[in-house]
Amino acid sequence: MKIESIRLRNFRLFRDLRITNLPDMAVFLGANGSGKSTLFDIFGFLHDSLVDNVRAALLKRGSFREVVSRGESGPIEIELKFRPDPNAPLVTYELHVGLGSTGLPVVAKELLKYRRGPQGKPWHFLDFADGKGTAIVNEEDYGQPGVLEVREEQKLDSPDILAIKGLGQFQKFSQVAAFRRLIEGWHVSDFHIQAARASKDAGYSEHLSPTGENLPLVAQFMHQHYPGRFEKVLRKMEQRVPGVTSVSSAATEDGRIVLKFQDGSFKDPFIARYVSDGTIKMFAYLLLLHDPKPHPLLCIEEPENQLYPELLGELAEEFRSYSRAGGQVLISTHSPDLVNHVELDELFWFTKKDGFSEVRRASDCPIIRNLLREGDKLGYLWKQGLMEGVDPR
Repeated sequence: MKIESIRLRNFRLFRDLRITNLPDMAVFLGANGSGKSTLFDIFGFLHDSLVDNVRAALLKRGSFREVVSRGESGPIEIELKFRPDPNAPLVTYELHVGLGSTGLPVVAKELLKYRRGPQGKPWHFLDFADGKGTAIVNEEDYGQPGVLEVREEQKLDSPDILAIKGLGQFQKFSQVAAFRRLIEGWHVSDFHIQAARASKDAGYSEHLSPTGENLPLVAQFMHQHYPGRFEKVLRKMEQRVPGVTSVSSAATEDGRIVLKFQDGSFKDPFIARYVSDGTIKMFAYLLLLHDPKPHPLLCIEEPENQLYPELLGELAEEFRSYSRAGGQVLISTHSPDLVNHVELDELFWFTKKDGFSEVRRASDCPIIRNLLREGDKLGYLWKQGLMEGVDPR
């Protein structure tokens, strides 16, 4: 899946935001409080709403009043345009969340639609409001000669439940189910070094969690079931972290799993709690980026933390390779060293106007384009103050 555009209204700092032509890898700059984390939280909010409901997702963030833009009454509006694969039609998912007659949050509008061709009315897979609506049940046949659409009316248990959650459990709503799986597969990183260092009760984990606390289990799983991929991760660790020759997971006497890092200069390996933050973080990123079942979307906040600046160029290329292989990567950063390795059409920055966030694209700035052609690097241009509005001063 590739998200091509994002439109937001009344979601915290974003009173009215639109990002179009989103590349496979996008890097966002901005001062603290400018909207980088809020942008990523859009994906977290949709994921939480799908797992539970919109009321629970809002309570996790304070309340509807805490999430809706200051001075606005709503509704909160989220629109994503995406392609399930490169040759598929552009699909639009639109969600409006407001307050119902009881004063509690409800799904005021939910659409999943696409246009089969350049002309004609968009075809709605589903069209819901306040817990009821209609959905197509003959998606595979509709559009064939002589075949008319078959649409069923449906009612959800509660108006705060997403229709893609309820209907996405049934095979006859195949496109709805596909979008639901895509949201479930998003990875919004909230990596915590200390959580990743800890030993873990013996068990089973295929994919790295957002906080990284299951890192030992994921390493064990990949080593056992995908040894070729795990060996590739180890070779990259050797190249990027001086001295590391192998990484293994081992069971302790009390049945827990710990990570051990072998330094070629020493006979015995070091347990994870004794190695550097940067070593742990690089290993976690490499496992994430070499997942046998990659996530359709990665959101990574400030990957430069704890990493030596010279490694950031290689990490940027790892993220770019992941995106070129079919995933999509959104990154926020405060690091000029990382930005020096970003391509012009990959870079965006946030500015604040009248208390709300706006986004600008580096490729839209003629001065930046010209200086880049002359050999300057984007990180240096940022530090020289050429990205107007990104510096809060």
